[in-house]
Amino acid sequence: MLLAFAGAVAAGSVSAHAENGASGTWWSSLTSSGAGQPGVQRVAGRSDDAALLNFSGTRAAWSDRFDPSSDTLSFTFDSRQPTLSAQTADNIQRAIDVYMGIAARGGWVQVPGGQVLRVGLSHANVAPLRERLIATGDLNASAGVSNTFDTYVEAAVRRFQARHGLVPDGMVQNETLAELNVPVQVRVEQLRTNLVRVRSMSGDLGDRYVMVNIPAAEVEAVESGAVASRHTAVVGREDRQSPLLSKKIQYVSFNPYWTVPKSIIQKDIIPKMREDPTYLERYNIRIFTWKGEEIDPATVDWNSDEAVEYMLKQDPGDLNSLGSIRINFPNEHAVYLHDTPQQTLFGQNARFHSSGCVRVQNVRQLVDWLLEPNSDWSRAKIDAVVRSGERLDVNLKKSTPIYFTYITAWATSDGIVHFRPDIYNRDGLATPLASTNS
Repeated sequence: MLLAFAGAVAAGSVSAHAENGASGTWWSSLTSSGAGQPGVQRVAGRSDDAALLNFSGTRAAWSDRFDPSSDTLSFTFDSRQPTLSAQTADNIQRAIDVYMGIAARGGWVQVPGGQVLRVGLSHANVAPLRERLIATGDLNASAGVSNTFDTYVEAAVRRFQARHGLVPDGMVQNETLAELNVPVQVRVEQLRTNLVRVRSMSGDLGDRYVMVNIPAAEVEAVESGAVASRHTAVVGREDRQSPLLSKKIQYVSFNPYWTVPKSIIQKDIIPKMREDPTYLERYNIRIFTWKGEEIDPATVDWNSDEAVEYMLKQDPGDLNSLGSIRINFPNEHAVYLHDTPQQTLFGQNARFHSSGCVRVQNVRQLVDWLLEPNSDWSRAKIDAVVRSGERLDVNLKKSTPIYFTYITAWATSDGIVHFRPDIYNRDGLATPLASTNS
């Protein structure tokens, strides 16, 4: 059976098919003595039978391939199953059983470092890499163990990277190597820890809700038990953590002002003003007394904490730290979801950069979904308001629950097992923070 892990950074789906055409499962593929028999793999975006690539037959079908446009590299990873669900809990339990089975068979080999592994390379470190990828089904066992890094190995690395929240570039460098070498028993314990978390959160969360998974740096919009949209995010770094919370989204702000939190004034603004007295002016940040009187930054003693006693506000515009949209759910932590002018952060392995708030990629899509019950809003209207620069708050006619959660491991019904770094060290395990060191 060929294990067809489909890969991209978001949560996913996969199909495994027996050589004779009968359906199989990922779980059985790792526990069956027949695992590793050649089968078929689906191409991204195709669900018809014509989309199946047949690798069965002779060993020659698994010979070295180095074509970078190979169909083996075309895969998607897009599950509509919410992370917080009873089904996810059941899937995690199955994953625990599978990983315990791997542990009982001696676990997996360690992949040596010291060499970047990529397609076209022949190196002694590739053989243990192949063994490691075969152990978790990312690479079909029929690919064999050799020193050649062909496109089948590259596709398997991409799948592995996708399951671990890494940018799927198909190369084995420091972060991927560290994730490959996490011991299987650590993964078992990580799954057990998160089974408890998911079970505790898999009750009635509402017909429509938003879930922020902090370790995954990901946002889900869920409706009627299915994910309506999924968004890459940037969350709080270790010393300024995003909190766990359960609130309701009440309104959306277009082209907002940013009122700088006191913690950021003290930790960031004051040191920057000591280095560059023009910093506030360059970033369109103004200083006010709490009576609303604007004051000159030059009158503030930046060698003290005097600025903390004032209100600092950044004007709307291209430089605004909130971007063009803020999603509001009043809470004691003063956090919210928002747009960002720093879009390049979404393409990084480690997306733990904020001071606690959550930056959302494709935030207008999320806002469009939030405003659907209002009936008088559309994506075109959202885009028009953003372009206009108009300062506008829009109340949701139907407030939407939002949950900030901490899930570092989960599994889908199709057998994909996901792991993410324990960025805030809450798992109590020796899980490395490999993915946080971009």
